[in-house]
Amino acid sequence: MARSDRSDQRLDSPKGLRVAPLSRTRNRNRNRDRPSSDRFGRLTEAIARGMGTPWFLLGLTLFVLFWMGWNTLAPVAWRFDSVALGFIALTLVLSMQASYAAPMILLAQNRQDDRDRVQFEQDRQRAERNLADTEYLAREVVALRLGMKDLASRDFLRSELRALLENLEQREDEEKRSRKRSRKGDREREIDHDHDHDREAGQDRATATAQATARGVEPTTAPAASAVPAPSAAPAMPASPPASARTIEERPPIGR
Repeated sequence: MARSDRSDQRLDSPKGLRVAPLSRTRNRNRNRDRPSSDRFGRLTEAIARGMGTPWFLLGLTLFVLFWMGWNTLAPVAWRFDSVALGFIALTLVLSMQASYAAPMILLAQNRQDDRDRVQFEQDRQRAERNLADTEYLAREVVALRLGMKDLASRDFLRSELRALLENLEQREDEEKRSRKRSRKGDREREIDHDHDHDREAGQDRATATAQATARGVEPTTAPAASAVPAPSAAPAMPASPPASARTIEERPPIGR
């Protein structure tokens, strides 16, 4: 019930018109019986606004001139307001218009004051939110500044990058030097291998020559690349005895 009463109230309406209904049913009955207070307030405010325009002043001036001219220049039978009495009817009409205009203007001012109050409240709430946001942002900026102290600066990053580049250049130089050394070592090993091969071939030739000399065979000059030892000489056969000695030995003894 209280929630419905609060929802039915309007802050932009005059205080005297903020009547909270007792129930929704009673509110509906009242709306059926009489016009809405907010509708009446809007109507009076529109009339008050219209009365404050130049067109209303121009229309009122033309109305008064027409009234006075008609009651002055028209035939006596057609006149409805006496000039001799000082236009009493016109005075009454203008007085009645003024008496209604003043409350309408006051009502419009009250509604405008209520709207200004609501706008002021909204501005105050908005200002509080902006102040809270500003304080939060200020705290965040301070936290960021404190956090930035632990971060690396631009000069530090530049120095680290320069040191890294120098290390990379040194590594490249060392790799180039190691490659040159490895190539030079490979060449030296190849040369040593060739020298060892030639030395072994010479030793093989010398050994073959010595063996051939010891056996009484004329050494043959073998090519340096193929150090093949000379074949060993066949053993010498013993000399055969003379034929006379062989016949004497083969002859049988006489006494037998």
